[in-house]
Amino acid sequence: MKIAIIGAGNIGGNLARRLTKLGHDVSIANSRGPQTLQELAAETGAKPKEVTDVARNAELVIVTIPQKNIPDLPAGVLDHTAPNAVIIDTGNYYPQQRDGLIAEIEAGLPESRWVEQHLNRTIIKAFNGIAAQSLLERGLPSGSPGRLALPVAGDDPSAKQIVLALIEELGFDALDAGGLEESWRQQPGTPSYREHNLESLRQALSEASPERSEAFKA
Repeated sequence: MKIAIIGAGNIGGNLARRLTKLGHDVSIANSRGPQTLQELAAETGAKPKEVTDVARNAELVIVTIPQKNIPDLPAGVLDHTAPNAVIIDTGNYYPQQRDGLIAEIEAGLPESRWVEQHLNRTIIKAFNGIAAQSLLERGLPSGSPGRLALPVAGDDPSAKQIVLALIEELGFDALDAGGLEESWRQQPGTPSYREHNLESLRQALSEASPERSEAFKA
């Protein structure tokens, strides 16, 4: 699959490492330019690109940048993807720690719904609650003891199935966590916002509250 990654931090970098090893055609961009990605490119074979060009013809785009930087992405950054491209948001809103106050999210709008409104594309929320090192090291074959599970929320059933299958390919149990309006169940501060096995994750999602915890309020 032709995959574009926007953001080359811990999650973006480790997704590039894992996805290239699985044989996917990966391009990656960050805010500092492709010249800063040469070491990662040499390690993984991922192609460093400008942000404005990275998603061209991509079948799947992973947006993995700080929440506050979503509005700063170039206009039309997703205009030239492949038809029906899947867009994944891995982000989390950290108002006290990094992002400052985002009024719509504070008022209860799910974080990835806010991202969707800014990107003007249907979004799938995934990979937001796993540690970057676990993403790199803890993928296991299906049925293995201790296999981690990851929730996937979104409104497009076909796009969601592609993401669920990709997570399984990476070595994690993938759990359909409902529509994007339900994606608050996997946001920071909820019981699911740590690593779980499949049954534990189902329970954690069911126990979530829409009320943001004090640690994750501005």
